[in-house]
Amino acid sequence: MLPLDVRPLFPRERHALLELLGSLDSAQWATPTVCPGWAVRDVTAHILNDYMRRLSGNRDGHPGTGFAAGESLPTYLTRINDEFVQAMRQCSPQTMTDLLTLLGPQLDAVWATTNPTGPAYLDVSWAGDTTTPAWLDIAREYTEFWVHQQQIRDALAHPGADSPALMQPVLVTFLHALPVALRNQVRPPGTAMTFEITGPAGGQWSIISDGTGWDLTTAPAGNTVASVRMDQDTLWRLASRGITTEQARQRAHLHGDHALNHAATNLLAIVA
Repeated sequence: MLPLDVRPLFPRERHALLELLGSLDSAQWATPTVCPGWAVRDVTAHILNDYMRRLSGNRDGHPGTGFAAGESLPTYLTRINDEFVQAMRQCSPQTMTDLLTLLGPQLDAVWATTNPTGPAYLDVSWAGDTTTPAWLDIAREYTEFWVHQQQIRDALAHPGADSPALMQPVLVTFLHALPVALRNQVRPPGTAMTFEITGPAGGQWSIISDGTGWDLTTAPAGNTVASVRMDQDTLWRLASRGITTEQARQRAHLHGDHALNHAATNLLAIVA
């Protein structure tokens, strides 16, 4: 794993979001987004839900509502997210914006007092079955906020918040899904593939086999048998399933071991 410390970025990402939300009229708040059945106001409510659940859980130790009988994690998350969004339709956009403004710094304080190398409050299931370090849990939460802001911006044709400083940590966090995407591809120790992301926020990474699993690194790889190159916009949309794997492959350049390339372009960095 490649440790990240995204904690200083939360206020910057939130400032861009609040600046955008403060410029919207009532029609823009009602604009449909890529999230099925959710308008801009609903995605905003979902972000607020994330703030409140994290404060309640991480800071206050509140367990929240449990799973219904026989409910899977994806079904559970879909249900509770939709319940909150439905309830927040009673609240005005200004009220939601005020709550984000109030609660954001409180959440920043939670991250600031979290030991990044300690155990996560919530494991990141899409990054593997081992215990998640707190820094990856926090980075995952940053990607959640950033992606939802981009979904709002896409709906409004209002690009932004995509400077390399804000965007590259999202891309690197999503690349931590690669070892899981490749886990069924057993190769001899030292076998490697490269993953290049083009664009100002991009870079090049290696994924190296130890014979039983894979590790993400920035170190140059020797026995490279496959490579994937895609642009930064394609990568974040693929990882969050804003586009399909087939659409991503059509936009990407793949070379070498077909099975490895096919598996790598299945990377998924959300619970689905």
